[in-house]
Amino acid sequence: MNELLELNLKAVQATIARSVLLAKRDPTQVTLLAVSKTVAAENIEKMAKFGQTNFAENYVQEGVEKIKEIKERGSVSGLIWHFIGPLQSNKTKLVAENFDWVQTIDRLKIAQRLSEQRPSNLGPLQLCIQINIDGGLTKSGVSTEEALILAKEIVNLPQTVLRGIMTIPDPVQGVEQQMHVHKKAKMIFESIKYELNSKDFDTLSMGMSADIETAIAAGSTMVRVGTALFGARK
Repeated sequence: MNELLELNLKAVQATIARSVLLAKRDPTQVTLLAVSKTVAAENIEKMAKFGQTNFAENYVQEGVEKIKEIKERGSVSGLIWHFIGPLQSNKTKLVAENFDWVQTIDRLKIAQRLSEQRPSNLGPLQLCIQINIDGGLTKSGVSTEEALILAKEIVNLPQTVLRGIMTIPDPVQGVEQQMHVHKKAKMIFESIKYELNSKDFDTLSMGMSADIETAIAAGSTMVRVGTALFGARK
């Protein structure tokens, strides 16, 4: 299992490196976020020992249990935990106390609760606004029109830092269609960054296993990969 995880990590890193090179971008501008939902804590630790530091969870309780388990064992340190699932008001305290990033902010109330509940000894919680980039009726995220309004409302909340936006577009066929959606997200990101005039607003979390190349070509600074690293989920 160790060997397979290491090979998977190297393969994904190679894809990112190749995509960055083709896009003529700085390789330090793209972060690999390992999506570890349903993955055992032991396998997260193994991946961490190969140099992966950023991990993402979709479910609050599952994520918190693994974070605590790994911390208690103390076999790895310096991990950065991202929450990338839907977040309800009654779960914000757990997230504020255990995660480093929340990428699925879609309303002011959630950001305010995270701000109020973030322990001061942990430092600011890093936030991204989730944008419903292709307008799916059943999908989470704010509309493209609402994104700037929400950003202006939460940018100065205490104990948080607004870092950027996150998108999860529906799968589409063909590079051109992928690129169209990703370029739209890049334009929104740049527009908000300009309006906020914030040096902290630097993260465009965009792209997964199936569209890493086009996401990076369009300007993604963080790609979220799960299956390609850990295998098919049970």
